Amino acid sequence: MQFAATLALATAGLFLATGASAQSFQKPEDAIKYRRAGFTVLASHFGALGAMANGRAPFDAAAAARHADVISLVSHLPFAGFVPGSDKGETRADPQVWTEQAKFKAGAEKMQDAVGKLAVAAKGGNLDAMKAAFGPAAQTCKACHDAYRKD
Repeated sequence: MQFAATLALATAGLFLATGASAQSFQKPEDAIKYRRAGFTVLASHFGALGAMANGRAPFDAAAAARHADVISLVSHLPFAGFVPGSDKGETRADPQVWTEQAKFKAGAEKMQDAVGKLAVAAKGGNLDAMKAAFGPAAQTCKACHDAYRKD
């Protein structure tokens, strides 16, 4: 039940993301909340796959497939929230996000590609394939965090 609600919310968010990227958020704080929420959902489901890939949780093919569906969808959502003016306030985004937008976008696309490959591997039901895809996906996340997130 919880997964169905998460997936429904994420699906609705995907359709709304197109509109969000085509128009302005009411306030910069709204954009920050939007992208943070997307990253929180992504991290939760990515973390569950990581726990299985690293042996901290037992491999459950059905659960892995559900997490894979969520990450492949949600990986596209947060980036609509990186709009002008949302560099101030309660954000961990480094100012370079806005000064290096082409590089930032390329990093996001690389992450989305790697997460998509992880999702395919996870949905295949093979733990070894999922492990092989997890490392490169995690590395794309780390590379973006290292370059574009304040800590």
